[in-house]
Amino acid sequence: MADAVDLTKWIGRTESVRDTVGPTPVAALHATLDYPVEPVPAGTPLPPLWHWLYFLPMYRQSELGPDGHAERGGFLPPVPLPRRMWAGGRFAFHSPLRVGDDIVRTSTIENVVAKEGRTGPLVFVTVRHEVRSNGGPDPALAEHHDIVYRAEKTPDEVEPPPTPAATGAAWQREIVPDDVLLFRYSALTFNGHRIHYDRRYVTEVEGYPGLIVHGPLLATLLLDLLRRNAPDADVAAFRFRAVRPTFDLHPFRVSGEPQDDGTVRLWAQDHEGWLTMDAVATVR
Repeated sequence: MADAVDLTKWIGRTESVRDTVGPTPVAALHATLDYPVEPVPAGTPLPPLWHWLYFLPMYRQSELGPDGHAERGGFLPPVPLPRRMWAGGRFAFHSPLRVGDDIVRTSTIENVVAKEGRTGPLVFVTVRHEVRSNGGPDPALAEHHDIVYRAEKTPDEVEPPPTPAATGAAWQREIVPDDVLLFRYSALTFNGHRIHYDRRYVTEVEGYPGLIVHGPLLATLLLDLLRRNAPDADVAAFRFRAVRPTFDLHPFRVSGEPQDDGTVRLWAQDHEGWLTMDAVATVR
């Protein structure tokens, strides 16, 4: 059971990792998002959320669990629930990270909460990341990463009722989530989670109908929609919430609608028009 270990003892744990903003991941993600591949010179600023290309999880092969994630424990608490999903995130962008920068990410477990959900036990873990560049004292960005752990899917489990997505957006783009797109994003972020590339595992073990589109990829596509339609926009803050899984079985749509208060509402919807991710970007 989720309460067999006092998971709150992990609150306050920290770790720091270092990296360098290299140009190759930037060029590779441009290609993955279907931009022309061009040289990426030193000093090029990273678009918001592209810091996920760095600080990759370098676990040994022998340390991985059956789902492709690292075995429970270590920095994250050893939550004894098998399904782990990226539930959402909140970001403050203070200054850009640039190609060539030496960067440090300091991560802190801010909260661990166990709840009893409609389908069984849930554990929510919130991690705060601060990224600094070139030895600067102040973070270039701050991120709150929300993770949810769930019990195994049961045959009689009923999903919550879906929410219809808004219609008539100013910006829209259709995305085809084929195996290659999901593979390339998994490779770029060194994400071994099998729900994104192992069809047999995701359908037979976790009980989903198809491969699951990464939450961070959906969030990246939402901000990329803003970038395509307002290339000069300076994003100061962003928040997103995963509402419903997106599967690779059908094309999906990302949409955006600028608001009068300087924010941009962004959302993703599946082929049936159900909301899958809800987000807001704040522009300076």
